Amino acid sequence: MPLTDRRTHDVANQPPPFLDVNLFDADPALQEALEREGAGWAVDRVRDCGAVAGSAEAQEHGRRAERNAPRLETHDRYGHRVDRVDYDPSWHWLLRGAVEREIHALPWRSLRAGAHVARAALELLWTHADAGVMCPVSMTYSAVPALRTDPELAAEWEPRLTLPDYERGALCGMAMTEKQGGSDVRAGTTRAEPAGGGAFELTGHKWFCSHPMCDVFLVLAQAPGGLSCFVVERGPGFELQRLKDKLGTRSLASSEVEFRAAPARLLGEEGRGVATIIEMVTHTRLDCIVGSAAGMRRGVAEAIHHARHRAAFGARLVEQPAMVNVLADLAVESEAATAAALRLARAYDEDDKPLRRFGTAVMKYWICKRATPHAAEALECLGGNGYVEESPMPRLLRDAPLNGIWEGSGNVISLDVLRALAREPGGLPAFLAECELGRGADRRLDAHLDALPAMLRELEGADAQWLARRAVEDLALALQGSLLVRHAPPPVADAFCAGRLGEARGRVFGTLPRGVEGAAVVERALAA
Repeated sequence: MPLTDRRTHDVANQPPPFLDVNLFDADPALQEALEREGAGWAVDRVRDCGAVAGSAEAQEHGRRAERNAPRLETHDRYGHRVDRVDYDPSWHWLLRGAVEREIHALPWRSLRAGAHVARAALELLWTHADAGVMCPVSMTYSAVPALRTDPELAAEWEPRLTLPDYERGALCGMAMTEKQGGSDVRAGTTRAEPAGGGAFELTGHKWFCSHPMCDVFLVLAQAPGGLSCFVVERGPGFELQRLKDKLGTRSLASSEVEFRAAPARLLGEEGRGVATIIEMVTHTRLDCIVGSAAGMRRGVAEAIHHARHRAAFGARLVEQPAMVNVLADLAVESEAATAAALRLARAYDEDDKPLRRFGTAVMKYWICKRATPHAAEALECLGGNGYVEESPMPRLLRDAPLNGIWEGSGNVISLDVLRALAREPGGLPAFLAECELGRGADRRLDAHLDALPAMLRELEGADAQWLARRAVEDLALALQGSLLVRHAPPPVADAFCAGRLGEARGRVFGTLPRGVEGAAVVERALAA
């Protein structure tokens, strides 16, 4: 019998694109955290950011900036050094959007309580459009408290660094790591030679410099008095050697830079470079947490959207228990990350130094560690549709490890927590006091809190480094559990405690035990 219909490309059983969605309105956990942590006054501007970040236009700019990688131009056609990076116009659209929304500077421009929380929410949403542009945004935000070490330098640079104008403002980057040292910045060999009149000249090579088109950089170098922090402007003596071919955030140019007697100005005391730049590091670690929370949020939103529209074996995926378990587990992880990120942002608003210093280190380790397996599991929810580059999921997966590496990998952060336990006696009590606010709401959380003192005592022995990661994980789970039992709906809090605390905890996503109200968790996670 001859064929009467030769069509092969009728498209059925595919979800519509997850576009033109107001990402703020779709995220009840973020809405509640914004209000709870003191930034309810910013709801309109955050909602507007969510609408733009979730628009088809913004998502296309993100794809285009990622696809058309930046290109280094070291010389012009005549042989003069120009040391510039050629970006796709979409990069500038995205970075301009972040600057004009004050994501790089809101807390320094506004004395209003909750400004750090509002900024964290804006950052979380704009990261959905592109994670790469958030690097110069984060460094500029983080540089201001470090620059305030020197009132003269702050007066010169802060007005430009906080200006919400893409053309007239300025951005700040950093160059700390060198190839022989990596995280061991004290092993750096870049030299700072006095040039008279309080000026210095820097000579050396930095293995990582981001974003090389910033206007000014904070740089660590060896001065006569020891490792010191310097302010270096992009210009003569600042030569770009090559761009990094990175796993993720491919829209962002990260470079190697050569300093050839580059003019520099000392920031802070000579020989106290790490102490000077630590404020910048602490603030960028907060942004690592926010960035990881943003990636988790995007992953779970894409997975639930897909499952609501895709059918297999006679039912929609979102109706099938195995998939509901996975989606609920991903949703719980995402909400716990969002709650912790905005709670820590409030500690910055309140200048709660013990909690923000200790809590940022603990949560930076854990939330950034969870981002990569979360992205992989969310991708798997889409199957082959998630594995192809037309989907946003491969980009989420490639970007996920960055925050775990930046500003201290897992071991560096764990050792930093050990140092804080020994040298900053106020940090742990402040952290535990916040955790204890959840006591009495769930027996599993209570048992976890009861076990913390014995675990912490083990860190006083010779095996402290061996046990450090487990200890930091237990502390992080205590804070997340406390936040959720106090503030999340009962199904979410119960799922977290059932899946993360005690002997019943699972090893991969999708192993929540019996009795969890998975469907309710999934329904909350993505508002229709």
